[in-house]
Amino acid sequence: MKKILFATSEAVPFIKTGGLADVAGSLPKFFDKEKYDVRVMLPKYMCMKESWKEKLQYKTHFYMDLGWRTQYVGVLETEYEGVTFYFIDNEFYFNGFAPYGEMYTDVEKFSFFSKAVLSALPVIDFRPDIIHCHDWQTGLIPIFLDNFRYSNEYYRGIKTVMTIHNLKFQGMWDAKKVRDITGLPEYYFVPDKLTSYDDANMLKGGIVYADKVTTVSSSYAEEIKTPFYGEKLEGLMQARSASLSGIVNGIDYDVYNPQTDKDIYRNYSVENFRKEKIKNKIELQKELGLAQDHKKLMIGIVSRLTDQKGFDLIACVMDELCQDAIQIVALGTGEEQYENMFRHYAWKYPDKVSANIYYSEAMSHKVYAACDAFLMPSLFEPCGLSQLMSLRYGTVPIVRETGGLKDTVEPYNEYEKTGTGFSFANYNAHEMMATVRYAEKIYYDKKRDWNKIVERGMSKDFSWNSSAKQYEELYDDM
Repeated sequence: MKKILFATSEAVPFIKTGGLADVAGSLPKFFDKEKYDVRVMLPKYMCMKESWKEKLQYKTHFYMDLGWRTQYVGVLETEYEGVTFYFIDNEFYFNGFAPYGEMYTDVEKFSFFSKAVLSALPVIDFRPDIIHCHDWQTGLIPIFLDNFRYSNEYYRGIKTVMTIHNLKFQGMWDAKKVRDITGLPEYYFVPDKLTSYDDANMLKGGIVYADKVTTVSSSYAEEIKTPFYGEKLEGLMQARSASLSGIVNGIDYDVYNPQTDKDIYRNYSVENFRKEKIKNKIELQKELGLAQDHKKLMIGIVSRLTDQKGFDLIACVMDELCQDAIQIVALGTGEEQYENMFRHYAWKYPDKVSANIYYSEAMSHKVYAACDAFLMPSLFEPCGLSQLMSLRYGTVPIVRETGGLKDTVEPYNEYEKTGTGFSFANYNAHEMMATVRYAEKIYYDKKRDWNKIVERGMSKDFSWNSSAKQYEELYDDM
């Protein structure tokens, strides 16, 4: 039996700010229980819902040195869907209204968490063969582990995997301060280990010291070896390329299932979507006050409204797009300029554009179920989950060919009658618009072809099962 510990700063259903939580919370239950004992460790945030906090049982506590301070470390646990979750408790670090705050507090908070994860293992009586670290928040674990090995037999032979969910976020802070916070020897604070320029870089340290490095799609694993996507770490990614691989994320097919989803107006399946899916569109048009016309091509957008997601392209051609026979439904929050851009067009074209500047899980399901197409023109996208959800709901993705979008959406070919969506290569607003218009043309003029695209998309399997098998192979190789 192989023992695996996921170390993460967030996990569904306990706390979520992004896709990392879906991976860390959903993936563990899909491993073969006969061969793998996978458990998860995360911080016990004060901002978690009370209903979850009440389910946690006190396990133990101890005191740990962090730099020159001594800190309390509490360990609580609960079981959820057959997986054991451990929570590291320290109210000084994990209070606040959100999991993340200012960088300088986050660096200390997650330095504490990284060391606490390792220090807790002997007292909870779970010695993993592999610690699977996620993103910069756990980047110091491989380094602390290396440091512990010298003085403590217990830690020898534990291997680490570092998964990069988004290379843009690296956890950088002044090297002197990080040395003071962590108490790690000076030996680690050099450019080929922990530092980038004069800053300590927690993700970089994790990448240097981990036994294996993974990203969340194979295209992204290739892209980050180049200067454009490499976020100044492309040289390191090239150096580690023999240990680097990409495994596409999945989505939980029990949660995202148009046949059983309680959040949508009308359930449907790959067999009956031609008749039933449209009923979701009509209801959403009513709810949002759009023109009620079930024949109109409705395009959905569910996203953080940021540059990374390609909203500068959308802003560039939004007025032109609104001249077409389409409706656009946007859901999400983010940069003020894009929030206001959608509000403006919803005011200018009230029949065509609905701007929902908030986030709600239930509403996102309604959008996935009701729309005909889903627009996701990202500048870069390590994996992306929205296109997987839209495929699952028979909503045809229109994406830019980058990272996980390139790996999961097969472009429509009208001559070979293949493909599950539409895509364009260059980061260019008019290339995006031409692709949207090509999709409109197929939707209006070749409805049978369109329905076949939907059918192929709904038949694809991007559940966690296939990802879990690839992770199992990775663990076995180690």
